[in-house]
Amino acid sequence: MIPRYSRPEMVAIWSPETRFRIWFEIEAYACDALAELGVIPKEAAKTIWEKGGAAKFDVDKIDEIERVTKHDVIAFLTHLAEFVGPDSRFIHQGMTSSDVLDTCLAVQLTRASDILLADIDALLAALKRRAFEHKDTVTIGRSHGIHAEPTTFGVKLAQAYAEFSRCRERLVHAREDIATCAISGAVGTFANIEPYVEEHVAKKLGLKPEPVSTQVIPRDRHAMFFATLGVIASSVERLATEIRHLQRTEVLEAEEYFSPGQKGSSAMPHKRNPVLTENLTGLARLVRGMALPAMENVALWHERDISHSSVERMIGPDATVTLDFALARLTGVVDKLLVYPENMDKNLNKFRGLVHSQRVLLALTQAGVSREDAYRLVQRNAMKVWEQGADFLEELLGDKDVTAALSEAEIREKFDLGYHTKHVDTIFKRVFG
Repeated sequence: MIPRYSRPEMVAIWSPETRFRIWFEIEAYACDALAELGVIPKEAAKTIWEKGGAAKFDVDKIDEIERVTKHDVIAFLTHLAEFVGPDSRFIHQGMTSSDVLDTCLAVQLTRASDILLADIDALLAALKRRAFEHKDTVTIGRSHGIHAEPTTFGVKLAQAYAEFSRCRERLVHAREDIATCAISGAVGTFANIEPYVEEHVAKKLGLKPEPVSTQVIPRDRHAMFFATLGVIASSVERLATEIRHLQRTEVLEAEEYFSPGQKGSSAMPHKRNPVLTENLTGLARLVRGMALPAMENVALWHERDISHSSVERMIGPDATVTLDFALARLTGVVDKLLVYPENMDKNLNKFRGLVHSQRVLLALTQAGVSREDAYRLVQRNAMKVWEQGADFLEELLGDKDVTAALSEAEIREKFDLGYHTKHVDTIFKRVFG
């Protein structure tokens, strides 16, 4: 997590100040519940809120204490006691460190999810706008990087819209799965703290109680969360890669916006490189790379160990901050993307009608020619286009075996571009409703 690829709102979630404030709220809400149960005095719970709530926690001081205690939660509680005074003895009653750490992580991940969901919404809005703008902009579809059949640029963007809509649904479910609270004490049995305390804290923090926490919240929840971020990152890379290919000089059907004063190369002044989408490809690799250690965190020893802790201290901030930045950057790319319909038309016709080969093939089979023979007839004419630069339509019209099965009018009709776009409205209705 470096400033170059970070945005302030997401970074703030992972700051030490935010973390300690959440820790305090967990402890204070637990004290409220303990006071209701008569375990601690109500005045003590009130004092904890008043003095702790007004405290400005000193991160350096807590770090200094931790260098001695070698325990972060104890260091925080020691520092908190300096503000609260004698009533601090009622803080952390019946709780264990994981109650604070895991519940705090749940709060941070749910807050991060909300930012990421807003990011996806912004991206979806940009994709929808540009998709309708280019719904009827005909372009060549490619398979294996080779010309296949015509589609529209709007359909390409509609596909991306549908994909990120699925990403959003997955993230909603992942957020729900991660939003659990554990205030169950050592080994998760509630031996020294009532389940009501967990229920109360969960409600106050917008979480739900973990059914069985075994002292830590089960890490399959976290594994699914980070795996979901990895899938979203993969979708970011998919669209970024498409744009990179379309920006290649010999294609140039779409291009990242090139701002005034921007430079593409230190050596070659003519360069306009797809730097943003290349950057997105790299960032996606990082986010995906954080899914595997999250999965490896699932297998902990017995009721608890801390082999997961160091991993999560890194991937929690890094994955969410990086994906937040990537989604915002991709939205900007889509929003300002330069689209060149003239080049799309030029590339579509580069091989002089070759993209209509399937329609001719099907027409021949419907006219009574075997599929094997029809394929052979169409392919032999198509190869002349590839190898000699011939015109596909003219070659077909000059092939006696083809004209024996199809009239000139029937052959010419198979070169109508509108045939390929007749269901675009249906696709858009399915995608956008």
